[in-house]
Amino acid sequence: QVQLVESGGGLVQAGGSLRLSCAASGRTFSSYAMGWFRQAPGKEREFVAAISRSGGRTYYADSVKGRFTISRDNTKNTVYLQMNSLKPQDTAVYYCAADQTGWSTHLTSWNEYDYWGQGTQVTVSS
Repeated sequence: QVQLVESGGGLVQAGGSLRLSCAASGRTFSSYAMGWFRQAPGKEREFVAAISRSGGRTYYADSVKGRFTISRDNTKNTVYLQMNSLKPQDTAVYYCAADQTGWSTHLTSWNEYDYWGQGTQVTVSS
């Protein structure tokens, strides 16, 4: 089992940057593929980015490709989401999640993931 705690959210102006962190407990962090999702008020939770166990593979939603970068440091049990050129439509609660089955074709689906953090709010003002 793994526990996830996100941090780094906040209020930023459009065009600005934020870096989210997700710290994981436990010794088996490197055995999980990791993902970031977000949920805006009144909307469904949507996939943002995913990274494989080793960090060698990444995948992004079209809406963030070229602006966001997912990375991980298995020595620190942490996954990151660097968000640049932020837009008001990026405003949401951002969640990290862990998938114990590893890299799969279902990594964009929220129900593929086994463990979730509590979320961190990102607000982008225009």
